[in-house]
Amino acid sequence: MTAVPHLEYVLVGVDDRVATVTLNRPEQRNPLSDGMLRDLLAALSWCRESAEVGVVVLTGAGDSAFSAGADLSSFAADVPELERHHGRHRFVELFVCMQELGRPVIGRINGHALAGGFGLACACDLLVAVEQASFGTPEINVGLWPAMIQAVLARNLPRKVLLEMVLLGDRWTAAQLHTVGLVNRVVATHQELDAVTSDLASRLARKSPAVLEVGRGSFYAQQDMEFRAALEYLQAQLSLVSLSDDAKEGVRAFLEKREPRFGERGG
Repeated sequence: MTAVPHLEYVLVGVDDRVATVTLNRPEQRNPLSDGMLRDLLAALSWCRESAEVGVVVLTGAGDSAFSAGADLSSFAADVPELERHHGRHRFVELFVCMQELGRPVIGRINGHALAGGFGLACACDLLVAVEQASFGTPEINVGLWPAMIQAVLARNLPRKVLLEMVLLGDRWTAAQLHTVGLVNRVVATHQELDAVTSDLASRLARKSPAVLEVGRGSFYAQQDMEFRAALEYLQAQLSLVSLSDDAKEGVRAFLEKREPRFGERGG
């Protein structure tokens, strides 16, 4: 197994093909500072390249915040606007990296997910949230706009819900966002949060890595295609999946009434 990276702002651990990536600045509510974004990119890039990682769990340290977004004090810092502009490109790199990760990402939402932290949560494939967590885009309340996360939000939320969130800047509960289909599971305690997250991760880790990679990739690739082009593309992707050893093993296992024994990525 390749060495797990040791980073300044992010913790990475791997157990039974599940990598847990933790934003580790709980005393500051896990802000998406330049250093945090740099370490997140490094951690996720390592997960993408590691054959030992089949599923990623993304969470925040502590019990109060997944991530409260950018540190507003950075806007008051004496930094040239051009430098600030270029620094924001890390968000572009991060969201592209997550979409092209090749593995499912479960967001373990242990507390508030606000502003950029809300965008980071929405970039995950599945979300499990503790019921006291809140979500929102409060940027409008301080004269800003959630531009760097808007493309992610627009692909995950109903149009009118998103417009209400970005125009008013109110916080929404986990239960409310479960109702509109953003949050997959809402639990009462952090112990339940761990249990449900672990169950989902272990179930995903038993699926075919090769098929998850191709299938998940096709889901994101087709979302912006014209309808007919998407159908043609997906037909080709199904043929690619059908040629895999794992597809053949899955059919054999079904016919033999046993659990399939899937191979590594690319099998």
